[in-house]
Amino acid sequence: MLEAALGLVERDGLGALTMRKLAAELGIEAMSVYHYVPNKDALLDGLVERVVERAVEARPAGGTWREALREYALALRRTLLAHPEVVPLLASRPALTARTMATVEAILDTLREAGFSPARGLRMIHAITGLAIGEAAVYAGAGPDALGPNAVDAESFPLLAAAVREGAAGLDGRFDFALSALLDGFAEAAAG
Repeated sequence: MLEAALGLVERDGLGALTMRKLAAELGIEAMSVYHYVPNKDALLDGLVERVVERAVEARPAGGTWREALREYALALRRTLLAHPEVVPLLASRPALTARTMATVEAILDTLREAGFSPARGLRMIHAITGLAIGEAAVYAGAGPDALGPNAVDAESFPLLAAAVREGAAGLDGRFDFALSALLDGFAEAAAG
């Protein structure tokens, strides 16, 4: 059912998701949907859960805490870019389901094994998650080439134009830079 809901949202937008439309998508009576989810909030939480699960499936077992967080961030962003209509849900819903909390718990365990306290680990996860959601939202709204090489008047804004020419405005490079800076900061804080 969540796959059908996700497909409906991707095709028609988040605003089009109603229990009646989902039932029609599934070929069942509208009231039958309530056998699977108690209400629309539970359905929306399920969509968030499904997207987070897809991101975590790519998380490698073992490896360093840095590799685990990096892969989680890249996978979450990749998943959000594949499902841009769901990005507002992740930005607006706490997603405190048993499955999403199990995901956080698994990452916290990796961080604890590396010497981070649970509180510091949770802050790290929130920072990485916020970065991935924010960048996916920008990408979904602006598209991959929002600030192309000819978008800036080089005479009026020479430094900005130079930065754009060097690729600093590219969304992929910007994400990689921010992610590396966050991970470097986490490592520095741990060492200090």
